[in-house]
Amino acid sequence: MTPNHTKQLDQNYIMHTYGRYDVALARGKGVVAYDEEGKKYIDVSSGIGVNCLGYCDEGWVAAVTKQAQTIQHMSNYFYSEQAGTLAEKLCTLTGMSKICFGNSGAEANECAIKIARKYSFDKYGAERNEIITLCNSFHGRTVTTLSATGQDVFHNYFFPFTEGFSYVEAGDIDVLKNAVSGKTCAVMLELIQGEGGVNILDKDYVAVLFDFCQSQDILVIVDEVQTGVGRTGKLFACENYGVKPDLMTVAKGIGGGLPMGICLCGEKLSGVMTPSTHGSTFGANPVVCAGANYVLDTVANEEFLARVREKGDYLERKLRELPQVKGVRRMGLMVGIEIDGDAHEIAVKCVENGLLIITAKDVLRMLPPLIITKEEIDEAITILKTTLEECTTHETSFEA
Repeated sequence: MTPNHTKQLDQNYIMHTYGRYDVALARGKGVVAYDEEGKKYIDVSSGIGVNCLGYCDEGWVAAVTKQAQTIQHMSNYFYSEQAGTLAEKLCTLTGMSKICFGNSGAEANECAIKIARKYSFDKYGAERNEIITLCNSFHGRTVTTLSATGQDVFHNYFFPFTEGFSYVEAGDIDVLKNAVSGKTCAVMLELIQGEGGVNILDKDYVAVLFDFCQSQDILVIVDEVQTGVGRTGKLFACENYGVKPDLMTVAKGIGGGLPMGICLCGEKLSGVMTPSTHGSTFGANPVVCAGANYVLDTVANEEFLARVREKGDYLERKLRELPQVKGVRRMGLMVGIEIDGDAHEIAVKCVENGLLIITAKDVLRMLPPLIITKEEIDEAITILKTTLEECTTHETSFEA
């Protein structure tokens, strides 16, 4: 199949809900991808943080293949060893009590919202159902998770949106406290706002927020969809902040490339959901769980995580050496790069030059596979440097 044919199929038959780069990827291995014409790319986006072990890790492929040859799907009416094993690992590693399986970050967040509201319904009555989220947050694209997202740009077209959400600016605890009322059941936040621009929340603010919510029996939901599974140099970003949420959502990297969303809850909430209160046909799919078990066995290792932190430090140092880089927002291998110029236009040019990179608001965003080497980081920096110089030269010529 030719690249033009692939693009034509897309344009003819797939809804245009994404503005695509002009590339048809055909295969990949590790941090490197190739398009249908054989052109090589260094991928520092990893499918928006999904391919945490890179493309086609051999152990992951073997685990998924073995399970696909055993039993590929079963109804949730039956017990699954792969799902049970994964649940045990996650609860043991996080200190949480129970988990619920879905297929995406949005599903995981929907589940957390339902648990928070049911907990308050059971304990305080139906009126205590409101959830506070932060401005610049992003929690998904279903109608309810769009409602939870604190960005006006997403609050359009799909009216009526789900009620019961309000938004406050991050960083000011008094603003949050003033937003709380007798109807507030939960606060929902990302510790690093990925889609919002790689905004890293202040640790003191987070600590006070947790203490205040605990004193009011207001649940704290932490969305770790993008920050989880080693991305920040710890297994979960919560560990960098020294906090334990009532509810935590995980997706993206946990499946290693297959769709999975998970909602974890603490002991206080372990009995809130009962049969028929929630479900997902494909949740806990054994093939996906087999991949996730392999991912956890690989990533939940202090030596592995230490290397992530070391490579993150190295990447930041190399980025700060580039004169066009105004600032770097980073934790582990979750990176936002402040630059002069239009981030989207620069990202498009990076892709043309062989670097798969993405954006978040007005910053370039890197979410490289956690297994990236320093040599591959150097290669990525070289392409970025060349691209930034080309863009600067172009702008100078245009202005002249």
